[in-house]
Amino acid sequence: MKITVIEARDLSEAWFLCLCKTLTEGREYKIERGSFASQYRKELDFVVVKVKNPGTRPLVPDVPPGVPAPTTMEYIESYLPYLMTAHRAEEEQYTYGQYLEKQITEVIKMYKEDGYNTNQAFMAVGNEQSIFLSDPPCLRAIDTRIDNNRLNFIVYFRSWDLWGGFPSNLAAIQLLKEYMSSEIGVDDGELIASSKGLHLYEYSWDLARATTRIK
Repeated sequence: MKITVIEARDLSEAWFLCLCKTLTEGREYKIERGSFASQYRKELDFVVVKVKNPGTRPLVPDVPPGVPAPTTMEYIESYLPYLMTAHRAEEEQYTYGQYLEKQITEVIKMYKEDGYNTNQAFMAVGNEQSIFLSDPPCLRAIDTRIDNNRLNFIVYFRSWDLWGGFPSNLAAIQLLKEYMSSEIGVDDGELIASSKGLHLYEYSWDLARATTRIK
């Protein structure tokens, strides 16, 4: 498997650079199981994305005129409770918040009461029953590290829609990081994301080409 490493100054640049890499180097294949089964997607083998200043506003990416925005701040603000609280709508199989809500509180408590030099401030998403869901959680872990008085996040996605999911997910995760750093009493830090399934579905290929100007 090829490991792709991308370093970006902010979330918008990270998304743009990932679009370029996926269009030019992504493996194209037919989906046999999962979202959009029987259709095609382009996917990087394994990607690590380091964002130095993820809190730079705006959190949503810029797109050229005529290209629909992949997300909005209004959507991200409505998505945030899905990430941070256990509330679940009747039709939903799960929310990230049902796994994360109590862990967020515990990680904040851990850092405030026991200090910053620990490797235990890790938050998991999913459990042994998740494999039986028709659509298991994509986000599986948010790990944390406080270094130089800055809270950094290291997140992992088992599968990750680059066009719409990436910008919404990372913007909401950044807002969570800002909340937690404020509660702990430290500065906001870097965001590092990894995935063995960062992809563009076939419906978004032309949108990605229009955004990057890649033929």
